[in-house]
Amino acid sequence: MLTVDRPSTLIGITELRARSDEILRLARTQRVLIGKRGKPVAVLVPIEEWERQETLLDEFEDLALGHLARDRAREAPVEYVPLETVKKRLGIRR
Repeated sequence: MLTVDRPSTLIGITELRARSDEILRLARTQRVLIGKRGKPVAVLVPIEEWERQETLLDEFEDLALGHLARDRAREAPVEYVPLETVKKRLGIRR
């Protein structure tokens, strides 16, 4: 196990298998990077940190969608072709 910086620890997959209970306890208080051949491939984070990240991501997504909706509302209205008209033009009889 190698402490990468103060709140993170890098462990190998073999070590994760051998010491899973201890590593899960550690993951309750700090990030645990899981590495394969010395390169990080996954991360365990305390549940509180994950929940904060999920909340923040949801807020950013809402903000981005709000901007898209505002920009779309400013554009000229688009004239849509009804599905039945498209089917008729393409010769689809269903």
